[in-house]
Amino acid sequence: MAVETVASTLGTSADFGPAVALSCRECGERVPLGPVFACEVCFGPLEVAYEFSSGDTGDPESLRKQIEAGPNNIWRYAPLLPVPADVASKPNLNPGFTKLVKADRLARELGITGGLHIKDDSGNPTHSFKDRVVAIAVEAARNFGLTTLSCSSTGNLAGAVGAAAVRAGFRSCVFIPHDLEAGKVVMAAVYGQDVVGIEGTYDDVNRFCSELIGDPIGESWGFTNVNLRPYYGEGSKTLAYEICEQLGWRLPDNLIIPIASGSQLTKIDKGLQELIKLGLVEEKPYRIYGAQAEGCSPVSTAFKAGHDVVRPVKPNTIAKSLAIGNPADGPYVLDIARRTGGAVEDVNDDQVIGAIKLLARTEGIFAETAGGVTIGVLKKLVETGQLDPAAETVAINTGDGLKTLDAVAPTTHPSAIIRPTLDSFREAGLA
Repeated sequence: MAVETVASTLGTSADFGPAVALSCRECGERVPLGPVFACEVCFGPLEVAYEFSSGDTGDPESLRKQIEAGPNNIWRYAPLLPVPADVASKPNLNPGFTKLVKADRLARELGITGGLHIKDDSGNPTHSFKDRVVAIAVEAARNFGLTTLSCSSTGNLAGAVGAAAVRAGFRSCVFIPHDLEAGKVVMAAVYGQDVVGIEGTYDDVNRFCSELIGDPIGESWGFTNVNLRPYYGEGSKTLAYEICEQLGWRLPDNLIIPIASGSQLTKIDKGLQELIKLGLVEEKPYRIYGAQAEGCSPVSTAFKAGHDVVRPVKPNTIAKSLAIGNPADGPYVLDIARRTGGAVEDVNDDQVIGAIKLLARTEGIFAETAGGVTIGVLKKLVETGQLDPAAETVAINTGDGLKTLDAVAPTTHPSAIIRPTLDSFREAGLA
């Protein structure tokens, strides 16, 4: 559906809050808000552009108080998102405002002295950060009068779309690689809507979805990470908002963020920049570090080689939620890492498993493999001197370890099998 057609059919019912247009990240061309994701001038990616007036946001202190008085979910930040002011009253899963855990034991283990926090997004409704991005995409789908929610997914997104669609009254049909972890397949299918496995990698799935959008079948479909991608991506900004608010309205020194498509990292940076411009936090330098699995590390490879172009790879890693061989936001991740003085690093599968166990053993947080990548990279950054251990650091855990049990099951066992007697317990050497 053309942008002009969408804009004309929305009438006065559409409400995108402070969002005013879609803007090309390459050439700056602006187009009306609509279910489109690529610039017709240069084919660059589109993102949501805002005009925050004093009437929208007030002075910084008033806006901070308004946010703090809001609901304990992402809708407290509605004045900064492409959603209506009354969004919290609509049927949705209300994700967000997850815990920021002060990780003192892990910090001591890693030699971090400046303070370490884990932003634990496993506490979202479907146990991953994807609930944030889907929530914003759902509101866009409502505005555009779309009837079916869909996505290409490495697992977590499929479950988030299925749950959000049921709650909001949409039909859903999601597409996944055929060989995903069983737990993620079940979590996508349990909502009773359509889950389609496609033979091939995530990149094959994504290409298929792009074809479906251009077919008459897809005219009323909202693909959260394709034609609704500009809105979907804005959900990741709420991680930046929450981290800064939970730190007492200030920026951390370092952020460690996993990379799949790279959108989460780029939108967290966008959120931090918005907070600075609105005067909600005091401006200071911060460093952003990207984390990849060695078996799917095209952005890390490009960063280390000093390249500006990310060369696609075929994924081969246990961190399947990060297994995107051709990350759409890869070049922008490189720009942000270099601009902020950060880096992009990778770890192998054994290091991922070790990091999952390390986080669980020190902080009681059971992360999925993506979280293992993040903590593994954090450990490597400290050991190699790429990250200042005296600086305050926030690492993001994007999902629950119960979704990727296969990664740790072969090396995680009961301490002992005993008879139900005290003598047997003593003989096991555990008393």
